[in-house]
Amino acid sequence: MTEIAETPSAPAPSLTTRLEIVPVVLFTAFAAAPLLAAYSGAEGYVLSLLTRVMIFGIAAMALDLILGYGALVSFGHAAFLGLGGYAVGILASHGFEDALVQIPIALAASAAFAFVTGAISLRTKGVYFIMITLAFGQMLYFLATSLAPYGGDDGMTLASRSLIAGSAWLKNDFTFYWICLLCLLGAYALSRSIVVSRFGRVLRGTRENAVRMEAIGFRPFRFQLAAYVISGIMAGLAGCLLANQAEFISPSFMTWQRSGELIFMVVLGGLGSLHGAIIGAAAFLLLEEFLPEILHMASFFLAEETRAHLAENWKMVFGPLLILIVLFARGGIMGLLRRPHHG
Repeated sequence: MTEIAETPSAPAPSLTTRLEIVPVVLFTAFAAAPLLAAYSGAEGYVLSLLTRVMIFGIAAMALDLILGYGALVSFGHAAFLGLGGYAVGILASHGFEDALVQIPIALAASAAFAFVTGAISLRTKGVYFIMITLAFGQMLYFLATSLAPYGGDDGMTLASRSLIAGSAWLKNDFTFYWICLLCLLGAYALSRSIVVSRFGRVLRGTRENAVRMEAIGFRPFRFQLAAYVISGIMAGLAGCLLANQAEFISPSFMTWQRSGELIFMVVLGGLGSLHGAIIGAAAFLLLEEFLPEILHMASFFLAEETRAHLAENWKMVFGPLLILIVLFARGGIMGLLRRPHHG
């Protein structure tokens, strides 16, 4: 009998290959977006929206570094956004408008606040850690509301975006977009190098079993505190960019609700993947932006008054929708990509 040799089918891309290509596709999309937006007729709107996505991507990635890899649920991380933003606003109001002055001071303030609050918070665990980070965040929030010379509860408007070495490069939305993309790429590269280093392996070990890590000679507190400070610095950078993007800063930057949104972005994208946090931030902000219009269009069969009411109260749909996505897409959006494809 003659055996008929079967032609082997082309191997499906491995799980590792699929996951490795995600950040490449993500950053390529960000790089191509302004070029595509130029032909859409709504370049200013697209650039503004995607710039905001990238800024919150940095903040969410900063939180993912300690939440996804260190199991540290910080409910006060928006405080670092506020610190970065207020550093820009307060310095600008006193004549220091150059980002080369503002950003180092903002990052130093974020690092100092993270070191002091982290040194206290990390002596607790679980729900106590959550509550004490929330308390520190609210403390900074109420401090900002009491700063009457800088707008108090109403916040303060920036006269213009920061200068760079005396040049007004950031006034151009296109240039500002690319600077935000470079900051996002730099923050991602830094976070990825930390995660794959010995430091990152120890941090993941403390997440799994802190007692065992201590038994083999490591001191989890030091590694967790260092990660918390790095995370705070990255979130402070996001705050600097956010203040320049909005040309406005207020205590609302650092509310506990904003901290909750950052946690939701990380969980939505997928814990412990870094680029998942960026994807989660994009999904959250894009849903927030377009859901009212989608609801209005999808409810075409209802009376116009009912459609308008539904679009106006879109948050009643937005909240449950996010919860359903998190519940049924275990591991978030990145979790869907990790599932093996059969066929």
